[in-house]
Amino acid sequence: MKNIQEILKERIMVLDGAMGTMIQRHKFTEEDFRGERFKDWPSPLQGNNDLLSLTQPDTIADIHRQYFAAGADIVETNTFSSTTIGMADYGMQELVYDLNYESAKLAKEVAAEFNAKEPHKPRFVAGSIGPTTKTASMSPDVNDPGFRAISFDQLRAAYKQQVEALLDGGCDILLVETVFDTLNAKAALFAIEEVKEERNLGVPIMVSGTITDASGRTLSGQTAEAFLISISHIPMLSVGLNCALGASQLVPHLEVLCAKSEHAVSAHPNAGLPNAFGEYDETPEQMASQIKEYAEKKLVNIVGGCCGTTPEHIKAMVDIVKDYSPRQIQTLIPIS
Repeated sequence: MKNIQEILKERIMVLDGAMGTMIQRHKFTEEDFRGERFKDWPSPLQGNNDLLSLTQPDTIADIHRQYFAAGADIVETNTFSSTTIGMADYGMQELVYDLNYESAKLAKEVAAEFNAKEPHKPRFVAGSIGPTTKTASMSPDVNDPGFRAISFDQLRAAYKQQVEALLDGGCDILLVETVFDTLNAKAALFAIEEVKEERNLGVPIMVSGTITDASGRTLSGQTAEAFLISISHIPMLSVGLNCALGASQLVPHLEVLCAKSEHAVSAHPNAGLPNAFGEYDETPEQMASQIKEYAEKKLVNIVGGCCGTTPEHIKAMVDIVKDYSPRQIQTLIPIS
């Protein structure tokens, strides 16, 4: 099989779409989330989507299968919140290794099915590493701006545990995504580098930030360019943007990354902006027509979908980008 670096030189690769959107289609009850293993768990578990890798593994595997069948090259593990910090809400900190290991193993098994059938089109698994529910750069207390709910070392330790389990489960790539606070991401990247050094291994790293408003800044106040500079010391496969905005709103910020980054550029936006009910209305055709602009402008090397996207959205993207060559990965432009 070709490695991912070789493929990125040849064509635009496609990431999967939303896991949460697909899970919601099943309308799982509290009992479904608990399964047999957690039927007597003392706190409510409904909404803990990552837990479904343990209690409803067939469903999670089928979601991965649907995305691969739609043409995705890469699927993300169902581990967006699988750190001790994320699982503290459910009192499930001790399950973090299991959650990450089993989620990675599940996705890897589905990838192996497709690789056996279509060895000419390699499928990859990206370990999803979310931002956690706490931020290292800002105070949650408006009356005490110097207070921090978590330290860099606490984040690093939590991410390290997640990374070790994702790699043990067989992930090909590590994806630090939906970065709203770059200091959190730097803790995750520090943990990844620590594990790589301890294990003497190389693993491709994708980093994806999230622009939260029309001013073009992350929640912690960085522009896309500042975000890029802050993480550029790490050897990355790609840097990009996901979530928060729809495809069309991301264009100017992707243009910045495209001009300034020496890495591959990724984008997996939402299916438009949420409506009054928090739902996403953009059809696969509408979204694909906007992704076409990315391809025409040579802004991206990897595309996919975030909130509200489905296998239908991914298939529409696959059909569009197959006719375009990828963005050429350039030498870093000096930043004045």
